[in-house]
Amino acid sequence: MAGIGFTLRKLARRDDLLGVLQGYAHSAFISSGPWMFTILAIAGINLVGRDVAPEAELMLFRVVIIYNFCFSVVLTGPLVLIATRYLADAIYLKQVDTAPGMLLANLGVAYGLAALTAGPFYLFLSDLPPAMMHAALVNFFLVCGIWVVSIFLSALKDYVMVTTAFGAGMLLSFLATIGLGVAFGGTGMVWGGNIGLAGIQFALIARVFAEYPYKVARIFAFLSYFRRYWDLALIGLVGNLAVWVDKWIMWSAPEREVVTGSMVIYTAYDSAMFIACLTIVPALTMFTVNVETRFFERYQAFYRDIQQHATYAQIARNHKAIIRALLESARNLVILQGAVCAITIFLAPTLVSALGLSYTQIGMFRFGTLGAFFQVLFMFTSIILAYFDLRLRNLFVQVFYLVANAGLTTLFSELGFAWYGYGYFLASLLAFALAYLLAADALRRLPFIAFVANNPSVR
Repeated sequence: MAGIGFTLRKLARRDDLLGVLQGYAHSAFISSGPWMFTILAIAGINLVGRDVAPEAELMLFRVVIIYNFCFSVVLTGPLVLIATRYLADAIYLKQVDTAPGMLLANLGVAYGLAALTAGPFYLFLSDLPPAMMHAALVNFFLVCGIWVVSIFLSALKDYVMVTTAFGAGMLLSFLATIGLGVAFGGTGMVWGGNIGLAGIQFALIARVFAEYPYKVARIFAFLSYFRRYWDLALIGLVGNLAVWVDKWIMWSAPEREVVTGSMVIYTAYDSAMFIACLTIVPALTMFTVNVETRFFERYQAFYRDIQQHATYAQIARNHKAIIRALLESARNLVILQGAVCAITIFLAPTLVSALGLSYTQIGMFRFGTLGAFFQVLFMFTSIILAYFDLRLRNLFVQVFYLVANAGLTTLFSELGFAWYGYGYFLASLLAFALAYLLAADALRRLPFIAFVANNPSVR
């Protein structure tokens, strides 16, 4: 699914500064679009919200956005990974006529899961005002839909349209949130966000149908992949749980806020961590434009030559080329993300003040930035494991990350405010170390994995 990354790499390699800026700007939206939308929405409301609605209304808006974002990504995680694998196989086999039907089926399944989970929660446990409850439910459906449509982003070639959809949707959402917030309070703010999300979702859906102009057929064919790739579905579920479990545990900290009904948050921790996570956008952008495309070329050459009965010497050269490409790319990623991390930590007091946060959040923000540094490295290492179809190894490291993040966050939360965020940082570090060791071992033994371990004919 390197897909659009090759097009963006050509753009970034143009002999002018504008091409470089355009390539990386488009990549930022494609790699981080839905996630950036939510975090920037929360950050924007933190900056201007007090002029829009009362604090109580702002809190309702904030808790709805946070709940819908985190629980929707966990809920759709297995669906997204299975559908991504199905689409990747379809592209490889040149059978993309199933893409429109798969998109509609995935949206239907996602909406069905949303109705079965978010519906009862908001109806019976949230104690939200009826108008806000309906707005929150629509928001949850829209966010789930965007996660599903995002499956296709890497496969689309029209990067300008994708960037325009997210950029225009974010702007529309921001303006509508402020306008409706002034008129209707927190409920209006949620509906304002819904307007932007709906614009993004329907624009992307239209682009997918334009890219794959086929009749809708075999819409539920992808469901067979759940039985075939059950471990991949678990990776999607456990991996997203691992990322969010520390936030949920911190919602039981003494400083938490009970907003309404069963909806509790810890605003200081959540906002510090969300802003810290924005520091990985440059690394995600570089990965999409340079790292994945470069690795994929070596990866493809390695398996193509095997299929064409290459000599052992050629296979060995391809093996070394993969390792060399990954080492050089990893070096560049570590330098980039390390520099961003160091600058962010150094400028933390200034950034916290500029973003409207409290100085008491500086410690959590710094721990969050360090944790994000190792989380993005863990993410890239997991992607390498996925490329080589080492699903059980990948599942193992995701389970380890989940257990470590939950356990260490619980441990350090009991030590007091000064330690908040340390559990997430340490869990990300340990998870990356484990994933790196497993990926390095796999790369060292790649010919054996290709010919024996992943070869169905010798099992």
